[in-house]
Amino acid sequence: MKYLNKADPQVATLLKAEQKRQATTLMMIPSENHSSRAVKKVVGSIFQDKYCEGYPYKRYYQGQENFDKLETLCQERAKKLFNVPHANVQPLSGSPANLIVYFALLNPGDTILSLEMAQGGHISHGLKIGISGKYYNSVFYHVDKKTGIIDYDEISRLLKEVKPKLLIVGFSAYPRIIDFAKISEIAKNSDTYILADIAHFAGLIAAKEYPSPVPYCHIITTTTQKTLRGPRGAIIMVTRKGLDKDMQLAQKIDRALFPGFQGGPHENSIAGIAVALKEASSLSFKIYIKKVLQNAKILADELIKRGFILCTNGTNTHLILIDLRNFKILGNTAAEALEQAGIIINRNLVPYDKNSPFYPSGIRLGTPGITSRGIGPTETRRIAKYISMIIKDVAKIKKQLKITSEQEKNKDVRKKIIQNCKIIKIIRKKVKQLCLLFPLKKEY
Repeated sequence: MKYLNKADPQVATLLKAEQKRQATTLMMIPSENHSSRAVKKVVGSIFQDKYCEGYPYKRYYQGQENFDKLETLCQERAKKLFNVPHANVQPLSGSPANLIVYFALLNPGDTILSLEMAQGGHISHGLKIGISGKYYNSVFYHVDKKTGIIDYDEISRLLKEVKPKLLIVGFSAYPRIIDFAKISEIAKNSDTYILADIAHFAGLIAAKEYPSPVPYCHIITTTTQKTLRGPRGAIIMVTRKGLDKDMQLAQKIDRALFPGFQGGPHENSIAGIAVALKEASSLSFKIYIKKVLQNAKILADELIKRGFILCTNGTNTHLILIDLRNFKILGNTAAEALEQAGIIINRNLVPYDKNSPFYPSGIRLGTPGITSRGIGPTETRRIAKYISMIIKDVAKIKKQLKITSEQEKNKDVRKKIIQNCKIIKIIRKKVKQLCLLFPLKKEY
């Protein structure tokens, strides 16, 4: 740090501030986690100084001997951990990884079938205003209105009706396990490629706490910084089923990435991914994931007891989606109030939400980050209590101030509601005390 202080005091100040923020708040956004010291070490190492355009042993620049070995090592670890014959570890993040698959397999105007973003899908899965939605014909399946579970019958019907070139299974806000075997059975008479985007639950699959899509899907994409607890990056994998369908599939993916989509990979991130994959193959990681799921189940059960409506009425993953419509407040207000108390979550659409993504009716939270710092069942119950107290108080204040939902969209109005919530300061102190009891570990 002394070198940074001297070279750039402003950035050093921001780094110290962020270290303090993370140390004194609870990371509960389910797509975030605390990576290990070993991961951070290699990501910030001299591995970042080399340009490595191309693939191992087929580079365009000299001086590649260590990088060829590094990237090959990372590939082999991914293949072994997920039991796949091919892995490309060069994608810079999850959305580009998905776009690379589209570029490899689709022509402009071809049809993609995926879970609608407002129902738990992802922005890169064909959202109409995004690149994937503009270049390809996006058709969406949904969740059942009563249960919140994926409507597999609708997928079956749409496969016959629209004959998609690509079927995407995966989510960013769906708290249940996907039935990959059922998806495969539904699609068995279709010519569609099946892509599993496992970005959220890759770590759960690695720990064998979530069914693997490998026997049932042709291509798998994942980010590496969520439950896998690595650096920001992504992996594209081709399965044996994928190669049986198209023996050139791996080459198509690789060529679509380079030279089709991106230039030189970030080898420092690839080094971090390699370290994270080794950590994810350990017994301690499997124990960690079990604790993540245990904490999520406890958090969900405690919130239900306190009168909260959870989408799908709970979770069997690391992720929880809360529908706040019974409290008559926006997800924005809840997220901002909880942030003031040191509990970091995010606003989110819930299925069949009539509000816009900017002012949704729900919030999304999860347990990977708090579990990484050692928080267990007793503390998770306490956190559920804090969340409940703040949201209920904020809802009460909004009602007392006679603020309409339209007025609540104004940030200053939300600030007024939060400023009147006196319980926030009390809980902020309790959260800081909890963070002191469970400091960020040297390892994580």
